[in-house]
Amino acid sequence: MSTCTTLSRELTEPLAATAATATTWLLVEQSGPWGAKALTESHLDTEVGRALDAASAGTGVRVALIRRPGRHAEAVGARHDVLVAHTVPGRSWVRRLTVGSPAELLALDFAALGAGEHGGLGAAHTGGPVALVCTNGRRDRCCALLGRPLALELAASGHSEVWEVTHLGGHRFSPTMLVLPYGYAYGRLSGAGAKEVLASTASGHTVPEFSRGRSCWGRPGQAAEHAVRLAYGETAADALTVRQELRGADGWTVEVGHADGRRWEVPVTEGTASPPRPESCGKAAGTPSVMIAGAVRPL
Repeated sequence: MSTCTTLSRELTEPLAATAATATTWLLVEQSGPWGAKALTESHLDTEVGRALDAASAGTGVRVALIRRPGRHAEAVGARHDVLVAHTVPGRSWVRRLTVGSPAELLALDFAALGAGEHGGLGAAHTGGPVALVCTNGRRDRCCALLGRPLALELAASGHSEVWEVTHLGGHRFSPTMLVLPYGYAYGRLSGAGAKEVLASTASGHTVPEFSRGRSCWGRPGQAAEHAVRLAYGETAADALTVRQELRGADGWTVEVGHADGRRWEVPVTEGTASPPRPESCGKAAGTPSVMIAGAVRPL
């Protein structure tokens, strides 16, 4: 059976610079079934979901629903775990709290959260990496067919804190996973590959082989950062920062800095993937945007 995932893999579509963009993630536990637009198509109150979506717009905060791997029946009267994570290098943090109703989250200062200011919200997460595996089959069947078994395997291994999540984008790269605290997204993961990612994250590193990018950067920045990692074999998660993105007539000039003071300039252009392929199962074939990084030049 041909799926968007198998076709993308066969066409060797690059993973780099395909991560969803968000400086801060607001992850709200909501068990039960999820629809394609989970914030308004789940057991979460529709008006609350719509209000959370509106409150986060333009703030850098991305709201998603999470649930534990396995059966998804909703417990009556259950409280909701909430994770809030900021992903900018050198300033990343994960906070956790529990609410009786997700409506309580509407009182948060979304602009401050997007800027990396948590204001003492909840308590600091003190465990290991948090793994968020996309499993929402209502958005794309590949996420359910490939994501759910991966989430179960990771949870059974006791390797990390594991959640299913509603949407990370890039269905054709399933199974996909976002890992906190650094906010790197990964794709085309096997069980062994996902465990390697979590072990590397626990030691402060990323795995460029499976990386789709760090969510706090825009796509040009993701492409440039990835190019520097490949050129210099750098895997330390917080070593690199996208310092500047300048848009020109032919693309972007991106400056990437290292924690040790080194700097590089990377030209990035936007192309299209060919031949046409569906970006999601059931959709017509298209030509997805591809970010192409040029030669890395030391400054």
